[in-house]
Amino acid sequence: MKPKGYLLFHLNLAFSSIEEDSRADVIRDCYHPLLDLIEKTGVPAGVELTGWSLKQIERIDFSWIVRFKKLLESNGCELIGSGYCQIIGPLVPHNVNEWNQKLGLHEYTRILGVQPRIALVNEMAYSDSLVDLYAKFGYSGLIMDRDNIRLALGHVDKFPTHARGNGNFLLPVLWSDSILFQKVQHYAHGEIPLSEYINYINWRIGEGDTLLPIYSNDVEIFGYRPGRFSEERPKHPDGEWFRVNNLLVALSDEVGMEWVSPSEAINLNSQKSSSKITLQLSSGAYPVPVKKQAKYNIARWAVTGRDDTWLNTMCYRIYKKLDSLASADFGDWQNLCELWASDFRTHITEKRWSAAKDKVENTLKKLELSDHYGINANKSWNFIRFQDHESVGGFTCRVFGEGIYLALESEKINIVLNLRRGLAIDSLSFLSHGTEACIVTLKHGQLDSILQGVDYYSGGIVIEVPELKTKITDLVPVEPCYLVDENGDLVLRASFETHIGNFTKYVTLSGVSEQVKVTYHMSEMMRYISSARVGNFTLSPKFSRLFQSYSCYTGGAEQSSLPVMGVIDQSKSASSFVSSSRGFSATTGELVLECSKNRIFMTWDPSNCSPLCFIDHQDDFTRVSFSICEVDESSKESDRYGDFEVVLSSSTL
Repeated sequence: MKPKGYLLFHLNLAFSSIEEDSRADVIRDCYHPLLDLIEKTGVPAGVELTGWSLKQIERIDFSWIVRFKKLLESNGCELIGSGYCQIIGPLVPHNVNEWNQKLGLHEYTRILGVQPRIALVNEMAYSDSLVDLYAKFGYSGLIMDRDNIRLALGHVDKFPTHARGNGNFLLPVLWSDSILFQKVQHYAHGEIPLSEYINYINWRIGEGDTLLPIYSNDVEIFGYRPGRFSEERPKHPDGEWFRVNNLLVALSDEVGMEWVSPSEAINLNSQKSSSKITLQLSSGAYPVPVKKQAKYNIARWAVTGRDDTWLNTMCYRIYKKLDSLASADFGDWQNLCELWASDFRTHITEKRWSAAKDKVENTLKKLELSDHYGINANKSWNFIRFQDHESVGGFTCRVFGEGIYLALESEKINIVLNLRRGLAIDSLSFLSHGTEACIVTLKHGQLDSILQGVDYYSGGIVIEVPELKTKITDLVPVEPCYLVDENGDLVLRASFETHIGNFTKYVTLSGVSEQVKVTYHMSEMMRYISSARVGNFTLSPKFSRLFQSYSCYTGGAEQSSLPVMGVIDQSKSASSFVSSSRGFSATTGELVLECSKNRIFMTWDPSNCSPLCFIDHQDDFTRVSFSICEVDESSKESDRYGDFEVVLSSSTL
């Protein structure tokens, strides 16, 4: 049987490094040559682009729209859906994802007169809830990267043909392949000869790959250079579209490749087995798989860039207001989708970043929202220093262990804080858990391996600044002050000085329920290119052994429940230049840890600060961290870190 191949070309006129006045050049040098290629070779390629990009092409060069429509009408190529903007679905609330699809379908119909049948997962950043989203808007299949789903699923007897959502939806999957599309790019740029490329394809076919995603990535990489990197490859003198054409001809003539459209390919993939092989495509270790190598991960759009955390936080603030307004209209949601577009969050140029910030500020002003990046501190409170053996509100107070530990106990909460380590939580227990500690500090020597031969403190701050070769923490001696709030809560405060600015930490113990709130006021600290992780909560060994799954919303209307099996190391760096390799964003600001019959809830407000979450787990060790900044090649310095506040509780708020 002849091997079959398919092509998918991703068009994105909002590409981060393309200035607005260069978009006509991109259409001329990349988009028209793509249509030339399809017409010349007769390969029924998939062409994926957003409704926003379509609108810009319509305005700048309507002749391209005319050519594209003609090819669609003759089945010379196939439209692949995206949405109105290229939004990273697992990072945004489900209402925004729904509006993005609704607006995108509107533009496809208005400009092209067709609606796509297959959707490409934007940037291949996948969560199970996206299956439900695409099915709801009439898609009959989706495209996702195969290589990282393999990592998420581990060893499976048969690779899935269908993806299962969080609801009752199933969709067939058409697989893209990061290695294959990078091979095409390497040949087009002159990094490998054609013979080497053909040998690799023949090897893949010999290994049993008979349905091959030959290309499934950017168009702007051929015949154009946006100037993102100093080491960016020069354009090939032969012409890169000419070389892509030669490659397709060689695959047909030398390999005997038979070309199929994406719709044909997804049907063939679904028919490989006599029965559907349906699985959740994410896992506890890989909650949000993304294309390509580990350096290209979800942190890229969550907490890196020029200041992704600030931008996402402001978008959440705008979203909360729009979601509460009956008067919010088509234009309001369109504006928010544009602000949540992925390309503002990576290699965005200074000029476009400045325009994006202005657009955010104008939107906040229009909606009468504060642009303050942080939590308003109640500086008028009169804090009083602790005295040993006193009763404070509904809590008894005891200092022990040579003055190192402060114990505070009420009917529902028992917490021990380390006064030598910046109010780190030594142990925290709730009455409903049977007074068994759920959050602890694991002491040096408690874990068997020398690789874990350190203290794992809970509730702290760790900032690592590569440029300064320094690490900043709150693990220093403090003399906390306290007050009893009007609602009966006990609030502790400790202040810290560092060479990049001062910060304040608050620990608030509820007077009536099983809740502990930890607040980090960091908005006076300079935001360097750094990783900044807060919380860093360590489960007790008993709770860790009982840790079965965690649940949160990942861009959909239903919660994702992710099983905990084997080793999870989401906070691990991808390289010495990329500080994280995985993670997830809980889009409603709630994370639930299922520990047998007990639950631990962690909640926050993304419109005050939108973090990335990490879970690390192995046997007796589990740690949950919140990142407000990570390092990758797109990272830039900005004004300040934001403030972050998280509530720990034994039940939903």
